[in-house]
Amino acid sequence: MNQAIAVTLLTGFLGAGKTTLLNHFLRHHQGPPVAILENEFGAANIDGALLEGGEGVSVVELSNGCVCCSVRGEFAAALTDLLARRAHGELAFERLIVETTGLADPGPIIQTFFVEEALREALRLDAVITLADCQHIARQLDEHPVAAAQLGFADRILLSKCDSVDEATRAAALARIHRINHKAEIIDVQQGDCPPAFWLDIDAFTLSDELPLSQGVRIVRAGGEAFAPLSGQTRSWHDTIQAQLFEGGELDLKRIGAFMEQCIAQHGNDMLRYKGVLAIAGESRRLIVQGVHKVVGFDYGSPWGETPPRSRLVIIGRYLPVEPLREGFAACAAI
Repeated sequence: MNQAIAVTLLTGFLGAGKTTLLNHFLRHHQGPPVAILENEFGAANIDGALLEGGEGVSVVELSNGCVCCSVRGEFAAALTDLLARRAHGELAFERLIVETTGLADPGPIIQTFFVEEALREALRLDAVITLADCQHIARQLDEHPVAAAQLGFADRILLSKCDSVDEATRAAALARIHRINHKAEIIDVQQGDCPPAFWLDIDAFTLSDELPLSQGVRIVRAGGEAFAPLSGQTRSWHDTIQAQLFEGGELDLKRIGAFMEQCIAQHGNDMLRYKGVLAIAGESRRLIVQGVHKVVGFDYGSPWGETPPRSRLVIIGRYLPVEPLREGFAACAAI
């Protein structure tokens, strides 16, 4: 059986710097051949024309609409066509990067890789990378709900144009982004200069024992990198999408199973991303749960060993009844 091809979904609002990031990557790319699937509104794909393709790079344009609007249609067909052309030797690529239009909701795109059986076997969604323009993200979040969705689905958030704002604006942008998604690592980059190791081959959709929560921002520059903690801003924003952390001790397996089933049935459409590393009473291994909307996976991970068992569940969602959910999660505690 052939190994599935890793796919990176690159998203972010208009002007955030997706093409700049890709061009920096392509100028320095010396690895296996890569294909880039470009999506744009209209009959002409302007972004595709701006990409600096070269040897080992195939740029495929998907125009006349947004991929998020035709999950089982044009987008799935485009992926199927790419795989067929690869099988016939027309295209050579070992990695696929999908750059969405700046107005795309990533949710339906992500689900395509899990609900289409043929695509699920041939392609492996590695991570969702979202670019955010520090100079304009506040206004975009105020005016365009899709900007928050793009952040909410992210596994990594690349913050661009920080050099164009003062420190107060930058700190406010970081705090607001972190409130929407505190699971994703935030990386401050300039002019698309971000090492591929920071946004490729992350394995974000693999069931793993890790549940790291972002504590600050990684600052990446040509001369090296540094880490800066968040400034502790106390301002509250009214974004409909927010990250919620649920914590507890050992849980009863039947209760937590029923709780998750009820959550997904009632709120799955509003649960963008969620992941839990759970301690189950009478079970030495971690129970891992990870999902996108109503597509969810469960599996046991490594033993707790000397680590004190504790349960943590992060849900990034919109319009969620947070307090009833906290009460429901607490009621799953083993007696």
